[in-house]
Amino acid sequence: MNDIERALSYFKEGYNCSQSILVPYGKRFGISRENAIKIASSFGGGIGGMGDICGAVSGAFMAIGLKYGKSSIDEGGINEQSYEKVREFVEKFKGINGAIKCNDLLGYDISTSEGRQLAKEKNIFKTVCPKAVQTSAEILEELL
Repeated sequence: MNDIERALSYFKEGYNCSQSILVPYGKRFGISRENAIKIASSFGGGIGGMGDICGAVSGAFMAIGLKYGKSSIDEGGINEQSYEKVREFVEKFKGINGAIKCNDLLGYDISTSEGRQLAKEKNIFKTVCPKAVQTSAEILEELL
């Protein structure tokens, strides 16, 4: 099983979209499964269920930071390489999915109980979210 398949498998098991991305890609950089699950736990549902940046996108940003981020203030300046990879990721993700915000991707405001309920009733989380996880993983394969 490759990391794209692992990401989808984690999502199908019930992990949120951010966890599903960070677990397989974090492993490449020494982040344990348990720590990746904890680190990414609050980013699902568009960051804490607020419908903002998609968790699959946030998880990808964390993986990009693990690969391209600076590990010390002594490295100086802004983290241009990491920022560049994030911008490239966003451009590709938007090109495929049209947006990076959870509410925009889902078509419902999941920050409200009514919106979450409608999305559940319409099976949106099981149709839209796996595509976001897969897209995120595929783009990471190119960038990492």
